[in-house]
Amino acid sequence: MRHFYKILFLVAIFTASACTPLVQKARPDIQEPVLTKSVYEAADGYEMPYRHWSAGAEEKAILIAVHGLNDYSNAFAFPASWWMQNGITTYAYDQRGFGETDEFGIWPGEEKLIKDLITFVGLVKSRHPGKPVFILGESLGGAVTMSSVVHPDMPEVDGVILSAPGVWGWQSLNLFYRSVLWVSAHLFPEQTLTGRGLGIQASDNISMLRNLGADDLFIKETRISVIYGSVNLMARAYDAAEQQRPPLLLMYGANDEIIPKPPVEEVVRRLPRGADIVMYPEGWHLLMRDLQAPVVWKDIKSWIESREIASNHQVTSLPLFKD
Repeated sequence: MRHFYKILFLVAIFTASACTPLVQKARPDIQEPVLTKSVYEAADGYEMPYRHWSAGAEEKAILIAVHGLNDYSNAFAFPASWWMQNGITTYAYDQRGFGETDEFGIWPGEEKLIKDLITFVGLVKSRHPGKPVFILGESLGGAVTMSSVVHPDMPEVDGVILSAPGVWGWQSLNLFYRSVLWVSAHLFPEQTLTGRGLGIQASDNISMLRNLGADDLFIKETRISVIYGSVNLMARAYDAAEQQRPPLLLMYGANDEIIPKPPVEEVVRRLPRGADIVMYPEGWHLLMRDLQAPVVWKDIKSWIESREIASNHQVTSLPLFKD
């Protein structure tokens, strides 16, 4: 029987070699990228709705927020509403395949996600000349951010904030999981997974999680091809750790059940000296939407203003987590 399974696995590998995971079709560039009142139009004409919380005359800094897997720009509604009352203007757009964009739920490809952020940063900087600009990446948005800021085309920014960054790439998966995901993505790319029954919790804010469950723009069933693409991107972010440059703030919750602690610890060890690391003992994966979220909002504001955090949680320039 054991030999049968080996043969079956080899047949699956051979069959999969003729297939590719499902990805959005490439589009040629047809225009100059532009920000309209509510839509970010990329060079290929792809439209990504964005939200904008302006601090108006009190504006001190600009924050570009990048949402996580299956989420969309509304993820930052509460912190951004608070930040704009404290001098920080926030921009957040729906990344390709998420929120109100076309080809909902289909992986756009890592290069497109990276190019979109690079272009968006340039457009926002042009709209706010002379103002300091920061990027905030949450979860998979952290992987997009880490992969983008090391790209030669990325405009200069004044700092990077990573909230529970997605760095759970191929390097952190054992051979069995790598093999299963690779074969599944090539044979059954449109098969969806829900995560129900795994006993994994993203936050201690249960009412917020229920609202996400009722939100039609929040994806509940994820294609295997999207998981495959996400792991590729997270592997890229993992590899880019040593190329990151301060000012950089990395935040992680001790109760995070989505992004395991070991790969985050390894990335932290490889970050350049001078990066600020904060571990929230009561934090979960969705730090900015947990029950203690206002503490995190204030820490981000304080760090943008002075490279310090407002809470009593320890900030260290040493790339190590303490147990």
